Amino acid sequence: MAGDSSTGRRRLAGLDPHGLYGAARPPSAGGFRHLVAGSLCQTAVAAATARGAPTLSMPACPFGPTPEHRNFGSGYVDLPQTLHETLCFAVLVSLAEQGFRRLVIWQGCGGHRLQTVVRRFNTKNRGQAKAFLPQSPFHDIWCRVADPSGPGGHADSFATSISLYLRPQSVRQEQIVDPHNSPVDWGDPALDFARYSPTCVIGDPTQASAALGQKLWEASVAALVSALAEAASATL
Repeated sequence: MAGDSSTGRRRLAGLDPHGLYGAARPPSAGGFRHLVAGSLCQTAVAAATARGAPTLSMPACPFGPTPEHRNFGSGYVDLPQTLHETLCFAVLVSLAEQGFRRLVIWQGCGGHRLQTVVRRFNTKNRGQAKAFLPQSPFHDIWCRVADPSGPGGHADSFATSISLYLRPQSVRQEQIVDPHNSPVDWGDPALDFARYSPTCVIGDPTQASAALGQKLWEASVAALVSALAEAASATL
């Protein structure tokens, strides 16, 4: 993902990762999405730059709309959607004002709506700068690398495997159990994981392993590097 900087001497791009902190309930503690968004972007940026597309990554945005976590009891910060959109738009505008021409928003979670922000920014900056919002690849990666029949959604085998690979000390392995959650209505604007699962885990984390986590992580890095390359070659 490359674009002319304001000096015209280097080709740079801005990468705006959105980690959207939410502490996963057992078996993983802490902000998994924040970890993945930040670490994934840093790893992919290094790979993209090494391949000739110099890219810069901003620190992951730690907060966003997380109403589905409302009954966790602790470990989350839930921002109103309007505030989240205002923040994202301001970040894009600030980067464009500094000469970044191609901007990728990478979401740690695919459920947060930023399409309107990207469309508004691109309309305002047509021919001058362009924002990109790649579709989350995580479900497709799980289906390709692991077991497509395995249910997932939140703190599942995907998330737990990557946690076991990247930071195994954060995983409460004795609490890895299948919650046998009920079917989730992902289109519910008042989505609350506690309605579907006694632990707020959605999916089956019992398939998780560090070895699987390494494969999922490497596939995730490759997906982001590909998204950066696609943005780099896109017209403004």
